[in-house]
Order: sequence, then structure tokens, then C-alpha cells
Amino acid sequence: MVTGRRAGRLLLLFAWLTTVASAEPKVEPKVDHVLLVKTKHKLLLLSGDRVVKSYRVALGRGGLAPKRRQGDGRTPEGIYRIDYRNPASKYHLALHISYPESSDKQRAQRLGVNPGGDIMIHGLPREFSWVGSRHRLSDWTEGCIAVTDSEIEEIWKLVPDGTPVEVRQ
Repeated sequence: MVTGRRAGRLLLLFAWLTTVASAEPKVEPKVDHVLLVKTKHKLLLLSGDRVVKSYRVALGRGGLAPKRRQGDGRTPEGIYRIDYRNPASKYHLALHISYPESSDKQRAQRLGVNPGGDIMIHGLPREFSWVGSRHRLSDWTEGCIAVTDSEIEEIWKLVPDGTPVEVRQ
């Protein structure tokens, strides 16, 4: 015969065991593609066709037209990839995008200009990290894609080197 106290202990043990057995570690899907839609100011992390995460972003101060030359303050458009990381960036963390690719260089050469470079997905400057999500009230970068510091930490973990990055209007 099971007493009240013993029944209570058995019930607690059963509840704990079912919680432990059903608690599976959360596994984030593998991000295999990054898509930036400039007109919507949206950065999407994709696994196949499924959106894993979505972020609102600030872009280059030079408007939504594609980047053409160094110093125009615009965010490039095309297919790139994450080619390296900068954990010591002055913008918290930064993932470098492989701009300029050969087509960007050829276009710049035809125009007789320098295509520029150093385009990154990054967090906020250290001295302005307190601004948080309010940084998105205007486009302020030199052509980069800016998110909050907590967002770049998440992106940093989810997006491996070599991941394709598509930037479109």
C-alpha cells in the first residue's frame, strides 16, 4: 500500500523523469543562405526556403541604389559570401562580405572608379551600443549592414564562414 507521503514522492519523481526525458536540447537549423532585402530593411537567415531568423537593419547612408564606387555610402547588390570574421571590430562583431566580386570590379573599372570594399554585417560602435534598436531610425553606415549587438552575436553563432549572402533591392 502506498501512503500519501510516498505517493507524493512517486508523483514528483515521475514528473521529474518525464520532464528530463522530454527535454531535448534546442537545435538551431543550419543557416545555409543569408538574404538582405534593402527596400524592406530586412536581413533573413535561411535554411533551405525556411526563414530561421529575421532582423531589421540599417544600411548605407547613400540611399538604396547599388554601390558603384568607394565612398558612395551605398550597400552593394549581388551574390557574395561570408569570407571572414572580425571578433575585434570597432562595431562589436563583424562578418565580412566578399564585396567586391569580379563583376563589381569590372563595372568599377569601366566607370574608372575604385569599387571600395570592407562591407560587413556588424553591430554598433562601442561608444553607441546604448542606442540599441533605435540605430535603425536612419541609414547611417558607409555601406554595411548594421544590427544591434545582441543580434550580431546571434548571427555570428548561426552563420558559418562561406555562407552565401544575396543582397537585392
